[in-house]
Amino acid sequence: MKFRDILGIDYFLLLPIIILLVLGILFIYSSGIDSAGVQVFKESLLDYEYVKQIIWASAGLLIALILSMINYRRFFNIALYVYLISLIPLVYTLLFGKIIYNAARWLRIGAFGLQMSEFVKISVILLLARFLADTDRNRAAFSRFFISCLIAFVPMGIVLLQPDLGTALVYIAILITMIYMAGVPMRYVAFMVSCMALTGVLLVLPLWQTYILRKALPFISALTSMKIVILISLFFFVIAAISIFGYIKFKKRYFFWLVYISAIIIFSLCVSYVARMVLKNYQLMRLIIFLDPNVDPLGAGWHINQSAIAIGAGGLTGTGYLQGTQSHYSFLPEQSTDFIFSIFSEESGFLGGFLVFALYLFICHRLLVTMKTVIDPFAKYVCAGLAGMYSFHFIVNVGMTMGIMPITGLPLLFMSYGGSAVISSMVGIGLVLSIYIRRFNR
Repeated sequence: MKFRDILGIDYFLLLPIIILLVLGILFIYSSGIDSAGVQVFKESLLDYEYVKQIIWASAGLLIALILSMINYRRFFNIALYVYLISLIPLVYTLLFGKIIYNAARWLRIGAFGLQMSEFVKISVILLLARFLADTDRNRAAFSRFFISCLIAFVPMGIVLLQPDLGTALVYIAILITMIYMAGVPMRYVAFMVSCMALTGVLLVLPLWQTYILRKALPFISALTSMKIVILISLFFFVIAAISIFGYIKFKKRYFFWLVYISAIIIFSLCVSYVARMVLKNYQLMRLIIFLDPNVDPLGAGWHINQSAIAIGAGGLTGTGYLQGTQSHYSFLPEQSTDFIFSIFSEESGFLGGFLVFALYLFICHRLLVTMKTVIDPFAKYVCAGLAGMYSFHFIVNVGMTMGIMPITGLPLLFMSYGGSAVISSMVGIGLVLSIYIRRFNR
């Protein structure tokens, strides 16, 4: 560790992050203003959300700067241990964690609460980067793909059981980004994307039938029956088994694609059925509200409708700082966390929203620049995984505030209120800064 290393960090990456952190603090403060125009009273200074966010943002910046002075290659050697150790509190949280909003996501340590799934994302990126860097591109593609999926799916499954659908999807975004950058054949990347898309469709169809179509269709109704799901899965399993035999015997390419399509259908059927059993009713309702918020305008659709009103009310230049009505009159739920962008857009308008878009785009640009210039494959894959994580959070969070994405509870990293998200995000930035300093090292 050398202090002079800090002079070589990527300030073009650090500057937009600091701006986002400051904007987040300012509008978390705004979210605490009531209809009388004053901050809602708290018993102590540390009870105010904006004060906590200042502490977390400052701690995150300090951690990022410290990590920038540590050679990132140290994490290559301990990636497996970090991954395994991080799974322990994740399992503990599932079994004994504090239940908030019907989900066991929080691990209490004294007066503090940690959302361990935020930190496990970093450990997944590190282990995936080590595995992909350690394995030759000429190694069997299926082997690289399968082990990569295993690394991501273990914590993803635990998180899904909490249940936390939004965070679980982040692991898939990280996985797809990293295996793509590692040169895993596109058919495997397409397999993952196809499974996600078909799983989503199979999950939504019964809800669409009940709440929008309001008419029972035999095929869609069958998707909720375990016996039918098992029978359909067995049918495609037999097709896959016969196709495998045919491919081995005759070496015809179409046998491979029969196995490929059958595997997508089997995987999607099973995952969608399990997800339907695990997810809470309010989480499933979020999926159908995404298609039509007016299905339940005063219930599950309230979030999207009020968020859209807030963003629309901002116009071009906004209503002015501390002058928003949707948040100050408590029309907007979870306004300092999930819907911080809605408050920001109402008070700063289209121009403010465009600024946030530009800052995130520039952050991703700097990550790609570092990834392109770095020599070490491990560092390259770490940057790819972090770029996938930050991008997915941004697209989903901003999309759900606009009503073009389902509400999943994902925070807007660097801006949303929450210590776990801020600290884990800054740990990732610290790793990128360390990589940037040593980008030409072999």
